[in-house]
Amino acid sequence: MHTTILITGATGTVGKEVVKQLSMLNEDVRIRAGVHSVIKGENLKRLPGVEIVEMEFDEQDSLLAAFTHVDKLFLITPFTENQVEMATTLVDAARRAGVKHIVKLSAMGAHAQPGIQLGRWHRRIEQYIEKSGVPYTLLRPSSFMQNLVHYNAESIKNEGKFYQPTGEGKIAYIDVRDIAAAGVAALTGTGHEGKVYELTGPEALSNQQVAAIFSEVLGKQVEFVDIPDAVAREAMLAQHTPEWMADALLELYGLYRKGYSNKVYDTMQGVTGRAPHSFREFVQDYKECFV
Repeated sequence: MHTTILITGATGTVGKEVVKQLSMLNEDVRIRAGVHSVIKGENLKRLPGVEIVEMEFDEQDSLLAAFTHVDKLFLITPFTENQVEMATTLVDAARRAGVKHIVKLSAMGAHAQPGIQLGRWHRRIEQYIEKSGVPYTLLRPSSFMQNLVHYNAESIKNEGKFYQPTGEGKIAYIDVRDIAAAGVAALTGTGHEGKVYELTGPEALSNQQVAAIFSEVLGKQVEFVDIPDAVAREAMLAQHTPEWMADALLELYGLYRKGYSNKVYDTMQGVTGRAPHSFREFVQDYKECFV
């Protein structure tokens, strides 16, 4: 008997990788990729066993169609001010549809008190899921290695530099491929219900060390430039980043600067049966993005 898995935010960095890895399984899994726009999800349709469904969080008919016959949910909400409301709507839809397991993409430090805004949003969603009565697994990854592709590749390529207000703080970066692997294991394996998985890469690195690895692998000098918060905020606003988002990101960078993201967990080995990618492996695999 087949299992139908719905992935929300399926065109995002993590969602897309979860869909890809699920499609590579030989198991009887039906993959339903929830997207905001069918056009944006066009590439996912090329993967075996993947069905595209357009989802609008504020349209009940849309959610009803998306959740029909769904057994499990991989829950990703976008980085927006109303992400808590969006997530609770999805959890309610999942409960009404009889979904048997929710795997939520959360964030490292979501349980911290008082925490930062990003963490508080994630924790409110976690608590709503915990009270929903639906079995769940919470994934709390550290900062994504792939963020350097999305936000820093251009300056690394053109200037040999990348800029962040993080000082010498070390970060246990994790590869998105490993986050997806943990999610797939939770969705398709057994014994993951009620578990909270803190997910990191195998090492904590300062951005000075990150720059050194870039330099060695790319064969060119790459420099990390530490910048003041005010300069980072001004740059974000100049790129039309909303003020609330800039402030939330600066809170996060402040944690990195103070060394609160340097703890390394060995969770990946236990959940997936293999070690996570190192930062050097990431740069080697994504080399073409930076040269």
